[in-house]
Amino acid sequence: MKENLQHKTETREFREQWIGFIHDTQDRICDRLEQLDGRTQFKTDNWERLQGKGGGGITRMISGGNVFEKGGVNSSIVYGSVTARMRKALHIDGATWFACGLSLVLHPANPFVPTVHANYRYFELYDREDYVCDRWFGGGTDLTPYYLDESDATHFHQIYKNACDGFDKRLYPLFKKNCDDYFVNAHRASERRGIGGIFFDRRQPDDEHGLDFWFRFCKGCAEAFFEAYIPIAKKQKNHPYGEQQRRWQEIRRGRYVEFNLIHDKGTLFGLKTNGRAESILMSLPPTARFDYDDKPLPGSDEDRLLQVCLHPREWV
Repeated sequence: MKENLQHKTETREFREQWIGFIHDTQDRICDRLEQLDGRTQFKTDNWERLQGKGGGGITRMISGGNVFEKGGVNSSIVYGSVTARMRKALHIDGATWFACGLSLVLHPANPFVPTVHANYRYFELYDREDYVCDRWFGGGTDLTPYYLDESDATHFHQIYKNACDGFDKRLYPLFKKNCDDYFVNAHRASERRGIGGIFFDRRQPDDEHGLDFWFRFCKGCAEAFFEAYIPIAKKQKNHPYGEQQRRWQEIRRGRYVEFNLIHDKGTLFGLKTNGRAESILMSLPPTARFDYDDKPLPGSDEDRLLQVCLHPREWV
């Protein structure tokens, strides 16, 4: 019924609060990562969508650092008309849409420092009279190590379990399983991208978990990034490594590329909505390998990591 929907102008205050949270979080994460790296700083690129499409974003990139070989912390505020392609690909039905989110991917130089990905986003869909006909939140954070440190894996999952439990103790096991099931290269015998984390999509406000709940939940999970990842990177950044470890890192980076280009919904959404390719594809690593039929030696450190990717664990 129309009386239960909100006109687009009536959602402006909430959208502005969400945008403020995204930009503030982007700035604080970049500041902390620059402190951790100690050599280089983020470069900022403000961009607008081309071809008359609405919105734009702020891409912040780091490269050639002591810790981070390549990384990006991006924010975007985009909107436009729902196209036939979007309807089919995203299973949505509406006239116009609005989306705002934060996305980060960090590819460290040292193979013993894991790659990390995080994304928190909000989406509104409007009918032809500019009333909100649907809205949802999505996001999560996941870890992709190249060598398995079980204490780091436990630490990472414990921080996100704590963050989820502060809102609803049913969410961590659900979102942990979602993550294990989502970041999968199904074309490679259901090999996971890494050791997981949490992942949720299309979480719509309802009587139990309203608009404010999901906003606070996303803020809490985004805040947990600092405690979940920074200590791991700080601990491992000076770990010695050689060419064998670097080669394995690039093999696993190849799997990362495969997932992002074949399966990742965020990448596909960005490309299908005429998003900015440079910002969308910033998630790809600077170097990767695709050696034919590469298999680690059974029982090796490389094989230990692969077994966890094939058979997800309960870490906490």
